[in-house]
Amino acid sequence: MHKINSVLGPLDTSKLGFMLMHEHLIGCATGISQNYPELLGPNFKDRLIADLKMFKKEGIDTVLDASTFYIGRNVRIMAEASKRSGINILAATGWHYRAENFTGSDSPDRFADLFIREVKTGIEGTSIKPAVLKAYADKKGVTAEMEFMHRAIARAHRSTGLPIILHSYSPGEAGRQQLAILKEEGVDMKRVKVDHCLDTTNVDYLTWLLDQGCYLGMERCPVWNMNIEDMVHTLKTLIDRGWAHRLMPSHDYLLIRHIPEFPPDLLKHLQENCDPYKYLYYKKVMFPKLIEAGVPEKTLISMCTDNPRHFFEGN
Repeated sequence: MHKINSVLGPLDTSKLGFMLMHEHLIGCATGISQNYPELLGPNFKDRLIADLKMFKKEGIDTVLDASTFYIGRNVRIMAEASKRSGINILAATGWHYRAENFTGSDSPDRFADLFIREVKTGIEGTSIKPAVLKAYADKKGVTAEMEFMHRAIARAHRSTGLPIILHSYSPGEAGRQQLAILKEEGVDMKRVKVDHCLDTTNVDYLTWLLDQGCYLGMERCPVWNMNIEDMVHTLKTLIDRGWAHRLMPSHDYLLIRHIPEFPPDLLKHLQENCDPYKYLYYKKVMFPKLIEAGVPEKTLISMCTDNPRHFFEGN
């Protein structure tokens, strides 16, 4: 029996069921949901929970909310949503972007202590504990500030045993730098998931990541990447090469969002292609396309059931 932290307390990994390993209940600036909830629209919690109840009926059992401090994390809402919807929700700690605003002359050890505290005692003054640690790198690669946070996350991992998920920029192969830092810090690669790997069609790079021993998060489908046929081809190629046991599909979709800096074309794309499906795009669109391409349905189900369980169990 292996237990992990959910927002409602310890959860046995045998109870994860069908899991989405990178989503967001709310996407907004830090503190919006606590201080200015009207910006999220009328009855936003009821709308959020209605969606989750619908996903539960469609076979989604568990969701990892990959929000950290600075991108709208609110664990109290996560707990209420989990209790009212029946979906297991897992929270994250760590750091997303704009670390340069906070690191300064500080040390990674000090930030590691902050993340360790959340793992040991809870987030935001609650007893709700995270299930994963998260670090970030994007188009600029691993800047000095991002390296700082990767080292902090790695040290928190070594202290707590929680696995790591990495926001990564696959077109720029940022994962090479990210994994190098984690290796220097003594992180076992099988405890790491590199996310946003469907942002690229470079299967050789993705295979290199897999050769290091880590898992790949196959998200942004179709939230940020509009070329679905390329995504299907990339996924099938990796599956045909024998890597299905290390792939975890998800969407990186924001159920409730207030992000004014989203460009109009992205908002239009979200409204037309993503909002009709939300957390069900893989089940309703991608899986049928992959099955039509020759991928067995049982393989696809295993990617969302067995793989998350093995990741959390350290296999």
